[in-house]
Amino acid sequence: MNDFGTASRKIADLLHLLQTRGGLEFAFEIQASHGQPPTAAADPIAASAEITTPDITVQLSGPDTALLLSRNGELLHAIEHLAAKVLHLEPEQHDRIFFDADNFKAQRDLDLRAAAVQAIQTVHSTGRPFAFAPMSSRERRILHLLLSVSGLPTASSGGLPRRFVVLYPEGHIPTPSLPTPAARPPNNATQHDRTRAVRNSFRRR
Repeated sequence: MNDFGTASRKIADLLHLLQTRGGLEFAFEIQASHGQPPTAAADPIAASAEITTPDITVQLSGPDTALLLSRNGELLHAIEHLAAKVLHLEPEQHDRIFFDADNFKAQRDLDLRAAAVQAIQTVHSTGRPFAFAPMSSRERRILHLLLSVSGLPTASSGGLPRRFVVLYPEGHIPTPSLPTPAARPPNNATQHDRTRAVRNSFRRR
């Protein structure tokens, strides 16, 4: 990752493979982030949290953008994970790359900031734990950081891929006994079928 040229070529090779062998239709742009976050901090909590900024950002666009973003960006996250593996990044280093399409993840980060503010207010006013919806490991790390400035305890609970963050009132000991929040429904049944077809094409190779 110290050599942007080498890293970008490896990412480009992976994306070309997904285009030619995986049948995905998209264009991509790979840029050095120079330590700048994909979105600017828009609130005090985001400004206070030391969120890791990526070294490389990859913007995807084109006919299959909707497919990449279906099921809460499942395929987009999977491609980003594959890129991290290609670059031999350790799990704690995966945030050094950032893949996005139609600003989906950038907007998601802003939504997480807003959700953190609302959750802190809710826990303070009710004195009860607040459970977020299941999310990716990257989003859970961001959420823990955003919530940390409140001084309230947090913990991740549930099993993968349904793991979620819980914010607890002051003085409470985190417990994994809370029920898992309801899953988000798929965005579109047709997109879901296409996702399944793409997966099956890779299984046959």
